[in-house]
Amino acid sequence: MIASLQLLLFFVFYFAILAIAAWALIDLSRRPASAFTQAGKLTKTKWGLILGAAVMIAFISLPYPLNLPFPDFLALVSAVAAIVYLVDVKPAITPYSRRRGNGPGRPSSGGW
Repeated sequence: MIASLQLLLFFVFYFAILAIAAWALIDLSRRPASAFTQAGKLTKTKWGLILGAAVMIAFISLPYPLNLPFPDFLALVSAVAAIVYLVDVKPAITPYSRRRGNGPGRPSSGGW
């Protein structure tokens, strides 16, 4: 009973890490490469490699159904990489990656 509850909690925890890492990777893919250099951050390619590895490690660390003999603490390292991207890099590059057109701080071009 307790062992199955622990396995469920581990699965939820590691699945949340996988979801955060995947969210960061998807957000990265939507940003232009020039925004990273303009904001003074690592390049988009380097962040892609970091977050791609984070997603892969988080997936391999899932306790079910794979149950691979993999060091589980590496999932925490992938969570740190994704959180650093989401908390530090994403807010820094957002002003440089806005789409053209109407938006906050942009004048309206008229029309309907």
